[in-house]
Amino acid sequence: MARSLAMAFTLAFSALGLLLPASAEVADRTMPMHFYLRTQGPADACIGKCQTWISASGAISADSPRDFELFATGHDLTGATLVLDSDGGSVLGAIALGRAIRRLGLDTTVGRVIDLNAAEQETPRAKYSPIADCESMCGFVLLGGVHRTVPPQARVMVHQIWLGDRRDDPTAANYSAEDLVLVQRDIGRLAKYTIDMGGSIELLNLALRIPPWEPMHALSLDETRRTHLATEQPPAPVAATVAESSAVAPIAKPQVPRVTDGAPATEISERRWAVVDHAGVASLARRQPLTVEGEEIGNFDLLLACGAGPNSYDLSYVERRQDGEHRPLPDALTSITMRLVGGAAATLKVVSSERRKEPDELVTFASGTVPARLIDAFAAAGNHSMMIETKSAGTVTGIRLGNTGAQQNLPRLAASCTKPLGDRADLPVVKIGGMASAK
Repeated sequence: MARSLAMAFTLAFSALGLLLPASAEVADRTMPMHFYLRTQGPADACIGKCQTWISASGAISADSPRDFELFATGHDLTGATLVLDSDGGSVLGAIALGRAIRRLGLDTTVGRVIDLNAAEQETPRAKYSPIADCESMCGFVLLGGVHRTVPPQARVMVHQIWLGDRRDDPTAANYSAEDLVLVQRDIGRLAKYTIDMGGSIELLNLALRIPPWEPMHALSLDETRRTHLATEQPPAPVAATVAESSAVAPIAKPQVPRVTDGAPATEISERRWAVVDHAGVASLARRQPLTVEGEEIGNFDLLLACGAGPNSYDLSYVERRQDGEHRPLPDALTSITMRLVGGAAATLKVVSSERRKEPDELVTFASGTVPARLIDAFAAAGNHSMMIETKSAGTVTGIRLGNTGAQQNLPRLAASCTKPLGDRADLPVVKIGGMASAK
């Protein structure tokens, strides 16, 4: 039975070796990885010391190792450096590609090879740009190089291995024993490969602690050296690096089911969006664990209720956060934003963010008005997701939520919003009062 494993936001079928690319800004990154050879140019700029680059851009599939071997048989790759720019892809394809790179004794780096528009040049020439991303399994392909560099302008980003067909809403999916066997098998293979290539097991540890609902972790320059992902110092250091992204997650107290618009309300769930009774207000709600690099530090609830008019909804955010092993509680949250992945965003107003002693936690309430078109796009047919971003003095978190259950239940909420207040059963619209009740 075919199963899929992926790292980051790419979708790879590990058992079949078929990669289905995710969307990307650069078209080449969405296509299967392709390879071409270029010489540094222009010729008069390097005069006898011109480098040879192999551009490796696109998604890693099970066919990528075979494609690379065919490419290598037709070219002299002596002294060449393979330049990676990829969203990642197949776990097994990346391992096989990395081993092929090592067998040929090639060096690796992160970047893009940009062709020069020289007329009738005998040898295709190009220039190198370090501004590129090597995401997910691409970082492990990078490990295949004999000598490896990661320029400060480039990003290497890692994430957990996950079943690709369940990455859009991982907390809502079901998993079998067979699924767990598949994941653990490939983690074992990846661990052996990492050690064989001279990397540190800390590299795998950094990846495996980032759950699929968090943004990918961008390795710092220190982490690339400490994990032996980079063996060489960049020739021209630049004081620019991408800050590591953290993540947040959901929370809420079980509610007593009541009747909402003729149908029973359910308790707030981590597995799907459902209509609940929240302090007497009909709300479409979802709970989510709050994590930072895989460490659970609390949870939060999102609750969507009728707005003042037909073109908006009221969104409430309720979070309970505890001390983490390496992240003490902040004094308060300063900013909370809901962002539709690939779309618009809405900023919530922090109503209160206070430290409580029993239990010791930071409790935050926020609310805001969200355009109905944004929620309609999120709940439309297909897999859609939103990011919930929070900021405090010392931590930025980002948690991704899928739309499981939203398409089925948003019409129930929308129908109640179009009725006169007196006809909305016993659930009148309460805005800040609802937040006060929750508090």
